[in-house]
Amino acid sequence: MNIAVEETVSGAPVKLTEGAAKRIARLISETDGSVALRVAVEGGGCSGFQYRFDFVGEAAADDLVIRRGDAVVLVDPVSLPYMLGAEIDLVANLMEEGLQVKNPLAVSSCGCGTSFSI
Repeated sequence: MNIAVEETVSGAPVKLTEGAAKRIARLISETDGSVALRVAVEGGGCSGFQYRFDFVGEAAADDLVIRRGDAVVLVDPVSLPYMLGAEIDLVANLMEEGLQVKNPLAVSSCGCGTSFSI
């Protein structure tokens, strides 16, 4: 059974900022058949772990489902322990624009910011 949580609930295992939610909702609306953004942690990168973002058409039965406005983010049960307390945010500055996971469990990250270690 899916575990659904509204991002704004205090103590939510993963948070989604308003800016990220707006961007994700817009991107989902521009894809064919996608209803959510899946965020997963997988082995790789120069620091040991990296995030993977994929648009998907449905949630798995055991996903954490995070909703904020029209945005839906899914986190699988294998990735969730690596993301507890994390915040998905939108970064927009002169150098870059995109989603960023701010993870309090990460003790270090690579110079490019795409991988991390716990």
